[in-house]
Amino acid sequence: MKKILVMLTNVSQYGEEKEKTGLWLAEACEFVYDVQKAGFEVDYASVNGGTVPLDPRSMKKIYRSKKVDEVYESKDFQDRALKNSLSIQQVDANQYFAIYFTGGHGVLWDFPDNPQIGRVVNEIYEKDGYVLSVCHGLARLVHLKIKNQQYLISGKKITGFTNAEEILSGKLKKVPFLTEKEAKKAGAHFVQKFPFMSHAVRDGRLITGQNPMSGHAVAQLLIESVGK
Repeated sequence: MKKILVMLTNVSQYGEEKEKTGLWLAEACEFVYDVQKAGFEVDYASVNGGTVPLDPRSMKKIYRSKKVDEVYESKDFQDRALKNSLSIQQVDANQYFAIYFTGGHGVLWDFPDNPQIGRVVNEIYEKDGYVLSVCHGLARLVHLKIKNQQYLISGKKITGFTNAEEILSGKLKKVPFLTEKEAKKAGAHFVQKFPFMSHAVRDGRLITGQNPMSGHAVAQLLIESVGK
């Protein structure tokens, strides 16, 4: 059975500030719900392994659904994602045909430039695997180079959390960089819809979603791409 590696953050606050952040719950759960129903297995990893914090705002009822809660409340997600995620250092990329980067503002601190994440992405992508992200999960891809030393996203049609959405979220002055801005600097063809509308795009084996409402859309593009 084909397996997908779901990447999560270990970061629980905005840099030196005390305000809490972490994984945006729906960005993991919507995707996982769909791919598991389609017959795929998932593993969960983070930079350090172990505990994954949740962004408190993502726990509000307005951002949740029955599908999100079904995954969130499952023993599997509680144990293997939130309490005992794998350390990226112990991940064998050969086990996976795809890697999916979730968001939540925490990833802006621990995803970018991490060499072990870069290793896993390169190994999956070079073996014709898929690289996926949603919202701020794009943060790991904006600086990532593949074996030819070209940026993975250079010349590719992608999306992610937009400058406008960062402003509307009230976090513009709290983040270390803007994902849209960095993606464009890396030569990506960045596309977007209206703020906080579900939107995902595929360019070859690269599938990206714009915002927290796009987890299902990313999953569906993957499922369609592999003929499930």
